[in-house]
Amino acid sequence: MRSISCLVVILGLILTIHGATDVEIENKNVDRTVDIISQLVKISYKITLEHKSKKNINTYDFVVPEKDAEHLSYFSARDAAKKELKASESKVKNGVLYRLTFANPSASPVIYIETVFTKALQPYPTEIAQQDKQLVRYFGHLYFYSPYKTLTQKTTVHLASRNVESYTQVKPVSQAETVLNYGPYENIPSFAEDELVIHYENHSPFLTVTRLERTIEVSHWGNIAIEETIDMIHSGAILKGSFSRYDFQKDTRSGQASVKSYKTILPASASGVYYRDTNGNISTSAMRILKDSVELDLRPRFPLFGGWKTHYTLGYNVPSFEYLFSSGDNYLLKLRAIDHIFDDMAVDELHVKIILPEGSKNIKLITPFSVTRHSDSLHYTYLDTFGRPVISFTKRNLVENHIGDLNLKYSYSRIMMLQEPLLVVGFFMILFVLVIIWMRLDFTISREKEVHHHKE
Repeated sequence: MRSISCLVVILGLILTIHGATDVEIENKNVDRTVDIISQLVKISYKITLEHKSKKNINTYDFVVPEKDAEHLSYFSARDAAKKELKASESKVKNGVLYRLTFANPSASPVIYIETVFTKALQPYPTEIAQQDKQLVRYFGHLYFYSPYKTLTQKTTVHLASRNVESYTQVKPVSQAETVLNYGPYENIPSFAEDELVIHYENHSPFLTVTRLERTIEVSHWGNIAIEETIDMIHSGAILKGSFSRYDFQKDTRSGQASVKSYKTILPASASGVYYRDTNGNISTSAMRILKDSVELDLRPRFPLFGGWKTHYTLGYNVPSFEYLFSSGDNYLLKLRAIDHIFDDMAVDELHVKIILPEGSKNIKLITPFSVTRHSDSLHYTYLDTFGRPVISFTKRNLVENHIGDLNLKYSYSRIMMLQEPLLVVGFFMILFVLVIIWMRLDFTISREKEVHHHKE
């Protein structure tokens, strides 16, 4: 009876998936890699498929379990030629379904899938003293969670440290330094829910950008000004007790889980860089000009422990000729929607504002990922008459994989570039005329008094 009920549950789960899933497809071989070295969970798959009836496989369904779906930040799928596969996303009862479509169907295709999860590692214990080590727990799936049967599978887990408190032990399993090897396991049923739990030491920076406001101001006079306002929190184990700067400077083991500095990467042409917080400029940072980038070693005023926050503004300029292209009155702005803030970054909320020159029209925005577009607004600054168009959008839960170029197309009459110089010239001309008139008018009465006295 128990086996029959399990079969009914499995069939029910299969039927809940959007559309018809071809149950004759099998995962012939699954090679899975779980990277939990940093604060992010990165899981990649190499899946070799097979059809029982030797038919060509047109579509493949990949399911992210419900408990993991809320942490999923990034998903991509490619074929054996490393070409991106078209993926349609839909919510199903047991998670999120990605239906992949093959451009060139075959009977035994190979798929490469990459997923990145944020906030999937749990500090345990949740509070630690200044000198304590930071331990975290990872909760995952021992077997490949799939609507298809898996014939053979192995999993490689990369850890941040060789110090492992405990891990799920289902033979065959072995540990070699910072690597756990699971499998190979054979004949795994669909939607296998066996849990994989690993409790280990992880001192990589647990930094989360809770809010990032990125403002891009475009000028047709040769400059693009970029400013980022960042709210950041140490999202690791919370500091228990008070902070001792004496112990922190005396003992190298003190504050192992704290973040003292991190590297931000700017474009190679960045100039006029400034880094400040509410108290003013922060001088405890270093800038290195490399061949293809500018590397900033940002050091907050104080080390960041678990639960501690910081807020700062970073700004710089880049020449517009590198990012702004034109053909007649048609322009294309091509630059990154989000840039590298620190290694293995996690951004809760991104707000982007792009300020175009006054008079820009026919605006079309193309982003490297799906965003929430907001209503356009106007921005007023010196010498503006009817305001500069502002394009804004938001996106939640981003990681480094989201770094990519946005394309903003618009039209702009070159005659509009004369508006500000003409306003300045007109202003000074009116000023000069007024000065001339003022100088030529004589409002004194002393001459009349003098003439009147002479007649007497």
